[in-house]
Amino acid sequence: MFITGRRKTELDAAVETIGSAAATAVTGDIANLDDLDRLYETVHSRGRGLDVLFANTAIAEFVPLDQITEEHFDTLFGINVRGTLFTVQKALPVLNEGASVILNGSTNGDVGAEAFGVYAASKAATRSFARTWANELKGRGIRVNTITPGPTDTPGLSGLASDEAQAGVFRQHLAAQVPLGRLGRPEEIAAAVAFLASDQSSFITGSSLYVDGGVNQI
Repeated sequence: MFITGRRKTELDAAVETIGSAAATAVTGDIANLDDLDRLYETVHSRGRGLDVLFANTAIAEFVPLDQITEEHFDTLFGINVRGTLFTVQKALPVLNEGASVILNGSTNGDVGAEAFGVYAASKAATRSFARTWANELKGRGIRVNTITPGPTDTPGLSGLASDEAQAGVFRQHLAAQVPLGRLGRPEEIAAAVAFLASDQSSFITGSSLYVDGGVNQI
């Protein structure tokens, strides 16, 4: 297993949890193409291809239409769209036949949440990528799907609020909108990703698996 990210401390903690015999961490930023090259050179040097690629990337910020700046747009699209694109493109030489590619989507790609337009558009693009790439890679038996979480209790979600007190109010507000009455848990998203990565989903491609407590379904 190879994992990558910008924060070395968190990567090291993940390797410790998984086990150093099973996981290799490569520090890098998916918005930096040189970092992606270095990641896949590491994969290639180990003499093994990838059976699963999870492009788990997202950055979000609330900005209303009249306040969107070029910097805001470029940052979100640079990571969420450009980063996802080149993460998958540059992996093509090391993806094994029949591999599973999973993209990180969002229920916000389907709805018009106020002041969330750029983020929503970036996740709609991710959903479109999955359909197109599933078609393009079918000749190699490579499946491409999107995991589409609803509101999930993560540091990233809380970080959308201005402070800790507001974060609590924000989480309660989101949980009240979910038919199951709570936020999702990271391990629930991980279980859905594991399903898409496994042979149990061998006849699923070009699809989006919603793990949203029903928020976009009911």
